[in-house]
Order: sequence, then structure tokens, then C-alpha cells
Amino acid sequence: MLKDSWKEKTFKFVGIVKFFTRFAMLRIYKGLLFSLSLIALSFTQVYARHHAHKGGHGIEDHGDEVTNLGVHHEPGEFDAGKFVIEHVSDAYDWHILTWKNKHVSIPLPIILYSSHPELHGGKKFFVFMSSKFHHGHSDYKGFRISHTEENDGKIVELENGHEIGRPFDISITKTIAGIFFSVIIIFWIFLSVARSAKKNKGKAPKGLQNLVEPIIIFVRDEVAKPAIGDKKFERFMPFLLSVFFFILINNLIGLIPIPPFGANVTGNIAVTMVLALFTFAITTLSGNKHYWKEIYNPAGVPWWLKFPIPLMPIIELTGVLTKPFVLMVRLFANIIAGHLIVTVCVSLIFIFYSLMGIAGGWGISIVSVAFSVFILILDVLVSFIQAYVFTLLSALYFGMATSEHH
Repeated sequence: MLKDSWKEKTFKFVGIVKFFTRFAMLRIYKGLLFSLSLIALSFTQVYARHHAHKGGHGIEDHGDEVTNLGVHHEPGEFDAGKFVIEHVSDAYDWHILTWKNKHVSIPLPIILYSSHPELHGGKKFFVFMSSKFHHGHSDYKGFRISHTEENDGKIVELENGHEIGRPFDISITKTIAGIFFSVIIIFWIFLSVARSAKKNKGKAPKGLQNLVEPIIIFVRDEVAKPAIGDKKFERFMPFLLSVFFFILINNLIGLIPIPPFGANVTGNIAVTMVLALFTFAITTLSGNKHYWKEIYNPAGVPWWLKFPIPLMPIIELTGVLTKPFVLMVRLFANIIAGHLIVTVCVSLIFIFYSLMGIAGGWGISIVSVAFSVFILILDVLVSFIQAYVFTLLSALYFGMATSEHH
């Protein structure tokens, strides 16, 4: 019996190693492709700027600003901060590239509920495509993508050309579109695996089932069972598997800079907040009598720490509230950091060009691209680790909420 147990564990370990190796090789290949695309994009941009300075062509003037590569800056300057923030933040369209002052992007649906229907003839709901805003340069039906400091990047309502407030906005932004796409991938993976498992019952798994099944077993045996217990882990498995694969797939497809990939879903703090709130809600609703007693009347604590000032209950309750906050911030910070570092490395090419000319741009490109490749490969590992950590901490919270007093 012991021998079979060790054999089973060995096979599980080998399966996990094979899975990580396959994905690592795949991500290295895609990382190299991404880096080559950065080289091409960077050199094209450097050439375009160089040509513009010489011949006065290639840059489109919009008042006091110049728009190039989706970045707004003063003539002859590169605003690295704006470039970085725009490439990691949410947007109403899916920008692909800018070529000869023309933006190439995928428009997304705008869905608004007006808070001032009297300005629109009584009409409250508005549905149209984001292309009507012409990348934020035009108004449409009394709405505009604001460029003010207060509402920068948000849709606002207009009265006589002046911003008077924000409508109720349920538009399909880049992040939401990315979520829909990842959910489609998850459904496809698990429906295919379930169909394959049913068809090949009693046989060795193969194909996609052989790739996914070791991960499911790993989450069950190495995360859920030790953290929650052999008797109670099963009812939490659907959520743990869902959150693990949702985070993992969004982490990985966020590294591919080609639509419909590339959305910074798990680098959006609103998304990580919702995931953390799900964990908090399940933990709270699953808490048994012992769990709440340890919060409001912990055993072994001197009475003067509970009465007249309930110091320990306050500390314990604060810990309950900070757990989802930690989950939210940890995932958000780790994922967005990788995206920020890569965009900063790309920005160095333009910064060195503005300081040292075309030779500086070419020279720093080698270092920038090499470091970007290293960060992207590291982000593959971070993608797995963060999915594992979020799932493990959620399982630990469920285990604490359902543990019995001994």
C-alpha cells in the first residue's frame, strides 16, 4: 500500500514537471516573438521620429499636443510616464498599433445610462461602438472621453460643450472583453477535458486531459486537502479550481501582445478585488461556531483584553477584514509589476533616442529587449506562483472557518 502511494505521488510529480516544462518552453518561444515585435516597433518608431525631425512629416498635430503611438507629449519630447500608464490601464477600445498617424484598434461596445436624460430628449440608454469617439478626439451624442485631471479616460456627459458629470457606465472595456475571452477558453478546456475523461474512462489520459488532469490533482491533493481537511474539502473544490485556472489563464494570456490576448485582467485591481471578495464571502458564510467564537471570544486570552475594551476581538475582526485586502493587493501588484517593467524597458529606447539621437536608440534597444525577454520569462513563473498562492490562501481561510475545536 505504501509502495503504491509513493508510485502515485511520483507520477503526479512527473506530470507537474512535464506541465511546467511544456509551458515554460512555450512561453520562452512566445517571449522571443514578443521581443522581436518590440524591436520592429521600436526601430520603426525611431525611424519615424528621425524622418519627422528631418522632413517635418509623420506626426499629427492636435492643438498643443502631438499624438504618436497613442502617446501624448509636447513636440520633440517623449512622455514615458503617460506611455507606461496607458499601456497597463483599461481602455474603451483594443489598441493594436499606430501607423502613419492612423490608429488601428478594435472598437468595443459603449453602454451608458444617462443621469441627465433631459439633455437627450428623454432618452436614457445609449449603446454604440467606441469608434464614434475617434480615439478620444471627438464627442458623440453629448458624451466624451474626458482628458481632465479629475475624469481622465472616463466618459462624461456634456452640456453646451462643458462636462457636467459622468453617466452610469457599463461599457465593455478592454479588461471586460479580456475576461469574456478567458472564460471562453476555460469553458473550452474543461468541456473538452470532461468529454475526453468520459470517453476514455479507465484508460490513460492523453492530449489536453493529460495536461490539465495533473494540475487538478495537484490542487486537490496538495492545496485543498491539507488546508481544509479530507472530510470537507470537496465542497470548496469547484471554487478553488475555478479561481486557480481563471487567474492562471489570465496571467498567461496577458503576456501575449496580440488581440484578443494581452488584456491586463489580473493587473486590474477591480478584478482582484472581486476575486478576493468571493473568497471573503465564502469564508464568512462557511464559518462555524468555533470560528466566530475565536474571533469574538478567543480562548486563552486574559479577560482584561476583552473587557471593558474589547481589544482582542477588535484585532481579530480587523484580521478578518484585512485578509481579502491582502489577497487583492498581492495579486494585483505582482502582475502589474511585470507589465510595468516591460513597458519601462521599451520607453528607454525612446528616451535614449531623444537624448543621444538614433545611435542611442539603437544602442539601448539591445539591452532593453534582452531585459524584456528575461522579465517575460520570469513572468511565466510568476503567473503560476500567483495563481497557486491565491488558491492556497483561499483554501487556508476556508480551513480556518470550518475547523472544529479539539
